[in-house]
Amino acid sequence: MLEIRPNCENCNKTLPNDSTEAMICSFECTFCVDCVTTVLHNVCPNCGGGFEKRPTRPINCLTGNCIDSYPVGTRVVYKPIDQNKFKEILNTFKNIEPQKR
Repeated sequence: MLEIRPNCENCNKTLPNDSTEAMICSFECTFCVDCVTTVLHNVCPNCGGGFEKRPTRPINCLTGNCIDSYPVGTRVVYKPIDQNKFKEILNTFKNIEPQKR
């Protein structure tokens, strides 16, 4: 089950459960769409993977699998990108489709 982290790891922008700006990699590293597009160029600085839009946890509890039963995460991960360290990762993966990294 996804943690649904509450912020962008790079700029610390708030990304609540209903945010349409939250992007995640397969390890659930969480960034805002602006950072993914303009800073990361769809390359995760932690794993080298690509990003997809993060789903939301349902608020409708008809099935019982909802935000009331399974609250979203509160753990803030804030570690701004070190451009010097990220440069090698970006140069290695930016021209390779995420599915082939």
